[in-house]
Amino acid sequence: MLTLKQIYDNKAAIIAGLEKKHFANAAETIEQVIALDTERKAAQQKKDAASAEMNKISKSIGALMAQGKREEAEAAKAQTGALKQAIPGYEQEMAKAEEALTSLLLTIPNVPYDLVPQGGSAEDNLVVKIGNWENKPMLDKLAAEGTIALRDWDNEADEETSKFLIQNSEFTKLPHWELAKKYNLIDFDLGVKISGAGFPVYVGLGARLQRALINFFLAEASAAGYTEIMPPTVVNEASGYGTGQLPDKEGQMYHCQLDNLYLIPTAEVPVTNIYRDVILEEAQLPIKNCAYTQCFRREAGSYGKDVRGLNRLHEFSKVEIVRIDTPEHSDESHKEMLAHVEGLLQKLELPYRVLRLSGGDMSFTAALCYDFEVYSEAQHRWLEVSSTSNFDTYQANRLHCRYRRAEDKKVTLCHTLNGSALALPRVVAALLENNQTPEGIRIPAALQPYMGCDIIK
Repeated sequence: MLTLKQIYDNKAAIIAGLEKKHFANAAETIEQVIALDTERKAAQQKKDAASAEMNKISKSIGALMAQGKREEAEAAKAQTGALKQAIPGYEQEMAKAEEALTSLLLTIPNVPYDLVPQGGSAEDNLVVKIGNWENKPMLDKLAAEGTIALRDWDNEADEETSKFLIQNSEFTKLPHWELAKKYNLIDFDLGVKISGAGFPVYVGLGARLQRALINFFLAEASAAGYTEIMPPTVVNEASGYGTGQLPDKEGQMYHCQLDNLYLIPTAEVPVTNIYRDVILEEAQLPIKNCAYTQCFRREAGSYGKDVRGLNRLHEFSKVEIVRIDTPEHSDESHKEMLAHVEGLLQKLELPYRVLRLSGGDMSFTAALCYDFEVYSEAQHRWLEVSSTSNFDTYQANRLHCRYRRAEDKKVTLCHTLNGSALALPRVVAALLENNQTPEGIRIPAALQPYMGCDIIK
């Protein structure tokens, strides 16, 4: 949640940032915030003035009585009584304005950093890095033959080279849902029977692959200094508001109405809420946590080819990394998190690209976000596997997550950051599709100790 200080100190920049995020009626909304705050302050001033006057008059009553001025004393008592009766009305005015102000602030998204690209959709995201193309099946061979040239892949080049690979493949590449059936790894129909579409059942080596990836991701996070947390997978309303899922994504979350609890869309929610209403010492920062959880998303409105197989699920496994940091160090923390996620993809030998999201494609709460996408050899498209974000003070203000500075003992808001490291479904899809051979599905070397084999046959 934006602070009032941010709004007053940088009003024009705040409005420009909200417009960059394509937040409707940004200027009008900020003016409404200021008007409500002015209304709240006016009620506060009336209450304070009444209280001060009441105290002043009360002190004079004793002196008047001592001087024998009983009538004047009685008039003073009546005046203090009237002031006392007026104060609850001022308090109600304050509470009403405060409630309206908080409700309005909760609807306003975070302001993006200056380096966030302009744009209204994913089409405007900026590709900042491409990696592991040397591991793309056939790419080295074709490049060595001079058939194609290694180059940065923009969308046009993706399509062109993909068509060439399809035409010149030594064997037909199958999409992961067909591979899952062929090798008895994932039963999508059984998931529909038990729960519904978007709830697959992993079987045999498919289940082992899930477990191997989870253990690999957690081991890598632990080696990078992250403390593992095993949080609940349901949270209360306060936790949803704390990290910004509520009220923005209320329709996307599974709601247990009887208990007013929500199934988590990501481990970010319970792990970050550990620090709700907490004052940390600067020496404790940065705090680095990781967590494996199941994640639940309604994905309302999703349909079409992009949701087939593992591409978009209602329940899936994910390892999340979360940091709580000082404002001065959060940019460095973000870079370290990005390097960690990139290292996982490099070790899994998956072709990937990193995108800096445009204002119109960023989440409600993020100030800066990078997406990692892996290339699907059979589907010939990019699959998002991680979003790694810096939220600046936005979540911390909602959470009342603060730290005490060592230098001057001043208590101030923390910065919060998180990232997927990694989400499993599309990683599994890319691993199956990109590593299929006539003999079976090859397991990357880094995953083999966790998988217990080097090929799925």
